Amino acid sequence: MLFDLPNDDILYDALLARSSDYEGQAFVCVKSTGIFCRLSCPARKPKRENSIFFDSVSACVNSGFRPCQRCRPLEQVSGKDPLVKDLLRLLDSRPDHRWTEGDLVRRGFDPSTVRRAFKRSLGVTFLDLARQRRMGEAARQLSLGSSVIEAQIDAGYESPSGFRTAFARLVGEAPAKSQGRVLLFADWVETPLGPMVAVADRTHLHLIEFHDRRALPAEMEKLKRKTLSAVVRGRTPPIDQAERELKNYFAGRSADFRTPLAMDGSAFERQVWAELVAIPAGETRSYSDIARKIASHQAVRAVARANGANCFAILVPCHRCVGADGSLTGYGGGLQRKRWLLRHEGRMHPAELFKGWDGEEPVQAGALSV
Repeated sequence: MLFDLPNDDILYDALLARSSDYEGQAFVCVKSTGIFCRLSCPARKPKRENSIFFDSVSACVNSGFRPCQRCRPLEQVSGKDPLVKDLLRLLDSRPDHRWTEGDLVRRGFDPSTVRRAFKRSLGVTFLDLARQRRMGEAARQLSLGSSVIEAQIDAGYESPSGFRTAFARLVGEAPAKSQGRVLLFADWVETPLGPMVAVADRTHLHLIEFHDRRALPAEMEKLKRKTLSAVVRGRTPPIDQAERELKNYFAGRSADFRTPLAMDGSAFERQVWAELVAIPAGETRSYSDIARKIASHQAVRAVARANGANCFAILVPCHRCVGADGSLTGYGGGLQRKRWLLRHEGRMHPAELFKGWDGEEPVQAGALSV
């Protein structure tokens, strides 16, 4: 996984050198072009600020990046499996097609065999890869200001209803079903670590999470039940403010977030979240540190649960919580993102440095490795 690899600066040096040392272990995603490559790709190299590194093809595709047509990273990791190579060529020839198991059967492929081969070679099924490429590109276009119909066409949907149906699984009901109900609005916020989904009313942000967080669909349903609201696509001032603040954060200018948040948790959860917000950027705290401040040492598990219930990724910085020994513990957005965020904040606000995930000694609570 990515947090076992060298840091991003070393990987960027390997990219500039077109090194093959990390073939199949690390890939570069280029924000300015929306593609991902092998580090040995012969193409012109991106700027450092436009480069994101992931440890797997599925992580790149899930974040909305499409494979480079010059270095062909999918072919490199597919090994010698002719089935995978044949289907990748088929996918490249029709990237906008909405592939189904029926399509595979009509072409003489057994869907279960295809599924196992792709999971073994790429860590993702053929149908998921096709869907992720299509939807990732659609989300990227929407975040860049494209109209819904343009994104619909480029995603390969034959009708607007197909496009709405796919997004409705996450966002919520169609506007026609929301008449007479309070509305929450949802939209994409593009970040260097992949798109985030933001949900807000006219005055407060209710949720902001990475789009591939497994708990996100359940969080959306819980939010709708709790607020008795419908969720529709759209923008409100809190989403715009969160996007501006996140741009400043990822640019290294500020880790100060002032977007109004609708803290809908229990009293205990709100206590935990307040302690998370109080952790300065560039520092970490253990779960037991927070438990001692708000309750007792026996509340460590309750603190961890409250951490997991946080629906405001980055803005309420649960990524600054680490294990008692300084190890990186679970994070809904993925440990590779947690590591990236902590290293990024370490550069923004250097603290007394200890060796951590990149070295042999654990991170000390209150200090941060970069």
